[in-house]
Amino acid sequence: MVGMMFGRSCISGGIVVFILSQSHQPIFITLDVNLHDDKKQRQIFIFTEKLLHNVASIPCFRNESSMKWPRSPHAINLKTELPMDVDGEVDRGQNPRIMERDSDASKVNIAQPSWFSPKKLLFVFCVVNLINYIDRGAIASNGINGSRGSCSSSGTCSAGSGIQGDFNLSNFEDGVLSSAFMVGLLVASPIFASVAKSVNPFRLIGIGLSIWTLAVIGCGLSFDFWSITFCRMFVGVGEASFVSLAAPFIDDNAPRDQKSAWLAMFYMCIPTGYALGYVYGGLVGSVLPWRAAFWGEAIIMLPFAVLGFVIKPLHLKGFAPDDAGKTRTDNLNALPTGDGFSSVMKDLKLLLGDKVYVTNILGYIAYNFVLGAYSYWGPKAGYNIYKMENADMIFGGITVICGIVGTLSGGVVLDFMDATISNAFKLLSVSTFIGALFCFVAFCFKSMYAFLALFAVGELLVFATQGPVNFIVLHCVKPSLRPLAMAMSTVSIHIFGDVPSSPLVGVLQDYVNNWRVTSLVLTFVLFPAAAIWCIGIFLNSVDRYNEDSEPDAVTRESTIAPLLEEA
Repeated sequence: MVGMMFGRSCISGGIVVFILSQSHQPIFITLDVNLHDDKKQRQIFIFTEKLLHNVASIPCFRNESSMKWPRSPHAINLKTELPMDVDGEVDRGQNPRIMERDSDASKVNIAQPSWFSPKKLLFVFCVVNLINYIDRGAIASNGINGSRGSCSSSGTCSAGSGIQGDFNLSNFEDGVLSSAFMVGLLVASPIFASVAKSVNPFRLIGIGLSIWTLAVIGCGLSFDFWSITFCRMFVGVGEASFVSLAAPFIDDNAPRDQKSAWLAMFYMCIPTGYALGYVYGGLVGSVLPWRAAFWGEAIIMLPFAVLGFVIKPLHLKGFAPDDAGKTRTDNLNALPTGDGFSSVMKDLKLLLGDKVYVTNILGYIAYNFVLGAYSYWGPKAGYNIYKMENADMIFGGITVICGIVGTLSGGVVLDFMDATISNAFKLLSVSTFIGALFCFVAFCFKSMYAFLALFAVGELLVFATQGPVNFIVLHCVKPSLRPLAMAMSTVSIHIFGDVPSSPLVGVLQDYVNNWRVTSLVLTFVLFPAAAIWCIGIFLNSVDRYNEDSEPDAVTRESTIAPLLEEA
């Protein structure tokens, strides 16, 4: 669509929209809209914008060679109700309608979209994300992970408990088990992002969640170290599709002035899920065999896996509806063939050549390097420096509260500032710098209470980055590249961030033998992260969210709703 203009009909008083299509043929749309409040026209234009998004997917509006249009302008009269509440907002009880084309290529009908509204989509994705991280927290909990059996010098032996006790795992094997899912996650994330060009992304999420559910059931049925490790790898494979594709769907369907806040709500589930996982694992492990915890997770996730297949597939921005008889994108067998690898490499080259994307990820890696080591070594460091009793509970509580408040606040503040890439970099650099300062100073104090107060403020500020950093990932690339951008972001921050940070901090501690010095050195890495994000402020950043996709991008079926409508 080249352009459009709005006006008011002098005959009917309705809203008239003039569209100049790509074929330079003028098209008129008259909206006879009944309003309860005639002064508030803003919702008309939002509705019209959504309407035009669907009009653009009709073949005759996309200059298809098979369609022959007369040279004269065409007018389409759409009679619809647009209920308003007292605040001038669209009534949440009714959905704006979606346009579909009849088979005779001469009529345009109005069809009700799926009941699946944007808020319901956000809720479902948040719950799924929560379950993913509950699983990570549960397998690390004492109730599920347990301990290895031991014998005292007097010959008295105690039976082990949990996974470590049943399989007689060494600490090294136990550590491998806790991170085995990362192998599947890192390998499968780019694959799912690539396949999204030929298979509907929403269906891919359903496939991924099904793999996750089966793998978790397998964990409960495992019989030794290798069997449970194998299943944990496939847990990562199942999670990979969700990690790559959920955030772009949320970004597409969030209100324009709340995109960062919606992303923040989604990422808030990470610290919350970890904490609930510890509690869930402890409760289940105290009354049931550890295997029951995995089976419980599978039961909870199963409805969401089924939902990915039964619901009408949703359209992800950057992949236009297919109206020209091209490959069906909801066909689960339509996987990439010979040129799939070259296509991925081409897309990777585009990502690595994007200075804004690379700068953002470099800062994210340094940031995640610190947070990964904090989560692993924090309780032990607190216990050794401040002789802190119940260090697990104290650090866990601080992380949960600060994670929720900080993550939500970061998204809300960015929306308040006006969500742009430049503003996101400003928020990232300032919040990380001040947060690092608080955390650094906290470790300098000898008083435990002063440390806890300062460290809590520092963590709150540091967690405020989650919404803005992912906003940049999604908006600095073309829509069709967003799944791969999210996948490579996940791969990078783990491979170069939290995966190596824990052993490196362990090596440093072995060398200096001083947890205060080790903690100060680790915290100092947040300052380079803030500096890298500060560089991003001065880069020539362009929000590519509304850029057209590549001409040869694989497209979608016209029956798939481009965006969810608000219920």
